Amino acid sequence: MNRRRLTLYGIIAALVLVVLANTLFIVEQRQQAIVVRFGEPVRVINAPGKNGAGLNAKAPFLENVIKLDRRNLALEAQQEEVIAADQERLVVDAFIRYRISDPLQYYRTLRDDRTAADRIERLVNSSLRQVLGSATSGDIISGRRGQLMQQTKLDVARRAQASRLGIEVIDLRIKRADLPDANRAAVYRRMQTSRQQEAAQIRAVGEQQKREIIASADREVAITLATAQELGETTRGEGDALRTRIFADSFGRDPSFAAFYRSMQAYEASLGQGDTTLVLSPDSAFFRYFERGPTGR
Repeated sequence: MNRRRLTLYGIIAALVLVVLANTLFIVEQRQQAIVVRFGEPVRVINAPGKNGAGLNAKAPFLENVIKLDRRNLALEAQQEEVIAADQERLVVDAFIRYRISDPLQYYRTLRDDRTAADRIERLVNSSLRQVLGSATSGDIISGRRGQLMQQTKLDVARRAQASRLGIEVIDLRIKRADLPDANRAAVYRRMQTSRQQEAAQIRAVGEQQKREIIASADREVAITLATAQELGETTRGEGDALRTRIFADSFGRDPSFAAFYRSMQAYEASLGQGDTTLVLSPDSAFFRYFERGPTGR
């Protein structure tokens, strides 16, 4: 009899434990829970802005508990190829941070985390194509990147609200915006050709400037030489005229000295080199100053 009672008590205790296990549940601070009855959500425990963490109870066997993360969530979208406004193809990597702000709406629309991740990722990629498609590749890579990310964030938040996803978009960032692998070689060749053309143009301009500088220097040299030669000839002419005038004045004052001076010049011109042979009579007038001295008499 006692054994039967023990068995009965054991069965009752097991049933109580089963009932308690299906009635009581714990919700942590980082979680929020949706109580679902026959597939329909009836209430939320520890929702954003409310404090309901700890031990909670539900109707056993009639209600189920679905726990969701209360913290900020991160989702990295897959690489998306975007065609910019200048028809340049770019591969864009982006990530989004969000939180579940309306658990009931989140559950009604998305049901589970896998469906939510897929829906949010497609939403992000669609916004990226729309927003980045209106900007040039230069703006996406560096020029207006911050502004474009903010614009994309606002677009994703607007679409999420319109689709009643029950989430709040906290931030959206573009991690990388780069050319596809198939286009990199072509772009590199195009950049190389552009730089070569630019270098050739710079060399051509430099060569032209060099020729202009050389021509200008040659012209200045020719002008300087011509001016110097003209000045030299003028100075030489003035000197010769002055010498001739001085000689003429001197010759007029002393004819004998003039004759002597002209003879000395003739001696210098004819005998100064040392290799001149003269065939003259000994009493020639050419040698009179050799015989008679400076007076020639």
